[in-house]
Amino acid sequence: MLAGLSDKRAIVTGAARGIGRAICKALAAEGVRVAAADLDEVAARELAAELGNDAQGFGIDVRNRANVAACFAAIEASFGGYDILCANAGVSSMKLVVDLSDEDWDFNFDVNARGVFLTNQCAIRHFLATGNKGVIVNTASLAAKVGAPWLAHYSASKFAVLGFTQALAREVAGDGIRVNCVCPGFVRTSMQEREVTWEATLRGMSEAAVIADYVAQTPLGRLEEPEDVAKTVLFLASDLSGFITGEAINVTGGVRMD
Repeated sequence: MLAGLSDKRAIVTGAARGIGRAICKALAAEGVRVAAADLDEVAARELAAELGNDAQGFGIDVRNRANVAACFAAIEASFGGYDILCANAGVSSMKLVVDLSDEDWDFNFDVNARGVFLTNQCAIRHFLATGNKGVIVNTASLAAKVGAPWLAHYSASKFAVLGFTQALAREVAGDGIRVNCVCPGFVRTSMQEREVTWEATLRGMSEAAVIADYVAQTPLGRLEEPEDVAKTVLFLASDLSGFITGEAINVTGGVRMD
C-alpha cells in the first residue's frame, strides 16, 4: 500500500470511463474510498458498485457552479469529508483554427478549464474550512506543454489547466495543501478513438497510419494506457510525493521530456 492513502477519501471527476475509471480503480485498490463523479450518473454508480470499499457514484456537470457545489456537498455529507480531488473531467474536438466555431471553443474551455477551476475552488474551500491538508491532482495533457495542430482550442484549455495548477499551488502551499497536474500523451481511450478518426480525415490518411504515427513519436514504443496515468496520480496523491507541488508531470512515454 502506498504511504498515506489507506482510509483516505477521494473525489474523481470524469470517473466513468478512460483515465478517470483507471484512477478510481487504482485508488480503490489502495484502500481509498472513492466518490466517482461523472456527467453520466448511471455509469458512475455502476463503477462505484464495482469498486467496493463503500465507493459511491454521483452525477456532476463540472461546467455548472451550482451543480458542482451540490455534488461536493453531497459527497461531504455522505463521506464525512474528503482528502483528495482528482479533477479529470475533460473533452476534446478537432478542427483547423479557421474552421473553429465559438461553440467549439466554449465547449472545450467550459469543461477543461472552467471545470478544473470550479472543482478545485470547491475543494480548496473545504480543505481550508476543515484544516485538511488535502491533495489535488488535475488532468492536463501533453497538449498543455506543446501546441497541437487541429487541437488549438483544446491545447489552449489545457495550457490554462497547467497555469491554474501552478498558481493555485503557490497560493495554498502555506496551508499544507498540494496541487499538481499530470500531462498524459497518446492514451488509448474512447476519446482517442474519436480523435484518431478526426485526425485521419484532416490528414488524409488511414486511422491505422495515425496510430502508427503516435507510436513512432513515443520513445517507449507503444500507445499509453489509462493505467499508466493512474499510477502517476496515485504517487501524487500519496505521501511519497509530500514535497512536490505545482508540478506538471509528463506521462507520455518520452514524447515530452521537459
